[in-house]
Parts: sequence; structure tokens; C-alpha cells
Amino acid sequence: QVHLVESGGGLVQAGGSITLSCAASGRSVVNYDMSWFRQAPGQEREFVASIRWHGGTSYVDSVKGRFTISRDNAKNTMYLKMNNLEPADTAIYYCRADTERGRPTPVYWGQGTQVTVSS
Repeated sequence: QVHLVESGGGLVQAGGSITLSCAASGRSVVNYDMSWFRQAPGQEREFVASIRWHGGTSYVDSVKGRFTISRDNAKNTMYLKMNNLEPADTAIYYCRADTERGRPTPVYWGQGTQVTVSS
């Protein structure tokens, strides 16, 4: 069982930066693919970025060049550095862990952290 807890959300002005953290507990996630999703009010949850167990990354087009996903396996933690934030980035951000070295696993979600970008 993997327990995920996000932190680092808050209120930031447009053009500002914020870094989210996702701390895992229960077991090591070093072999898990991990990702960030977000959900804005009235909208479906959408993919933002992912980092594979081997370090490969991918991003949704709208955040490319502005967001950076990373992980610190020693701390069992994943991060999302968000620069040049826009009001459209306002959402609850969730972290997710799944797929252990390519093998299906249960999907684990955190409880989410709110990011609000003011114009």
C-alpha cells in the first residue's frame, strides 16, 4: 500500500513560481511511475506531467517549458516545479503512483493540494 501526501500549494500571482511535493509512505516508490494531475472547478481531472521509474518524463503541451517534474528516490518524494504560472493553472493538483517497472499495480492517489493563480 502506498500513501501519497501532496504539499506546497497556495496562492501566487501570475508569472510567479511554486513547487509542489508529493511524499510517499508505506513502501518505496523508486520503481513506480509517478505523475501529476490537476482538476479545475467544473472540469475533469487532467494529466499534467509524469516521471517514469527510470527518469523519463512527459508533459502536457500547455505546461511544457514552464513546469519541471522530478523525483528524489532517497526521500521517496516527487516534485513539480511550476514557473511562469497563469490563471489557467488554477486547480487542485494530485499526485499519482502506478505501474511498478512496467507491471500493473493498484493506482494510488494523494488527497490534492490547491494552487490558485491570481491575475
